[in-house]
Amino acid sequence: MCAAHSRHKAHGRRKAPPYQPKPRPKPLIEPPSPPILLTPLVACSPGTAQDVLWHIAEYAPRLRKWLIANPSATPAMLEYLAQVGGPDVARSLQILLESLESRALDAIAHDG
Repeated sequence: MCAAHSRHKAHGRRKAPPYQPKPRPKPLIEPPSPPILLTPLVACSPGTAQDVLWHIAEYAPRLRKWLIANPSATPAMLEYLAQVGGPDVARSLQILLESLESRALDAIAHDG
């Protein structure tokens, strides 16, 4: 290899860019805050996701009575609410059961 070629080759090498690792996100210690404000409207809205409804059932006793008015409340959720109670839960369940009984009696009267 000639000397001129060696000098050209030495000057022609590019330096590698400095290594810059991307910072990794820190793992979550606690889950992020819910993006919605928990209100009676959220608790009784049929469009509210089941996981949000269950969160309310477990952690928001003041809103439990509103879950009973939600048509999306599952039998399992209603059973859970009956067991754990909360402000006005027993009365709300009583109103729901009376309403269902009244509908059933009306249906029987119309069919008979």
